[in-house]
Amino acid sequence: MATAGFAVGHSTVAREAARNASRLTQSLPEQIAARLSERIVAGNYPPGQRVMEQAVSAEFAVSRGPVREALRLLERDGLVTILPRRGAQVTTLSIEEVHEIFDIRASLNGLRDRQIAESPERDRVLPMLEEEVGHLARLARDPREGDEYVEVVFRLNRFLTEAAPSRRLRAILSSLALQTLRYSRLGLSTPERRRQSVKNWQRLVKAVREGDGLEAQRAAEQRVLDSRDAAIAELNAKNRRD
Repeated sequence: MATAGFAVGHSTVAREAARNASRLTQSLPEQIAARLSERIVAGNYPPGQRVMEQAVSAEFAVSRGPVREALRLLERDGLVTILPRRGAQVTTLSIEEVHEIFDIRASLNGLRDRQIAESPERDRVLPMLEEEVGHLARLARDPREGDEYVEVVFRLNRFLTEAAPSRRLRAILSSLALQTLRYSRLGLSTPERRRQSVKNWQRLVKAVREGDGLEAQRAAEQRVLDSRDAAIAELNAKNRRD
């Protein structure tokens, strides 16, 4: 079983150190792409906004070459679209994309969590899983902690993906992570949805503890599909307002 996730599983300090180490190994375009993706996911660059090469080059004090490569990385992750003679533009959130991405993720997350629950190494995952889900339960009780809740969910999904036995499954899920995060913010935007979400995370903890792969799969699928439906409802409401 993969051990990358386990190494950071026992303290916040260790997790932060691992993230810092990861940044040090990134190429310059990857570092720029990471900074831009944070802004897109947080909504600082809204859907439809152009990302100007010249402005990014000036901000990071680099030539346009690394910026172009960073934008291509963001296009690969579905965060921007590069248009002829117009440059990069932040992709627009769409109901069609929500269906496509979340239906795929429901199946893949279900497979991932089932594999983890059925693995003889699951006891190595459990301490981190219990710690983070406990954190989610505390955050879900506070209506003001929506952003932090989403960040912990993202971190927890990344940990579980790194812990998945299948290398190919890890690669596919990682490639969908940033695309999903923008919609997950919509799908977890209300206190009611976060309380619903944490119940499914608690189902997963129990399933992994008991080695129940089928229940782990069901909890994962329900968790993702609930987020899908909530994100679609939010987009429909926004479209009606617009």
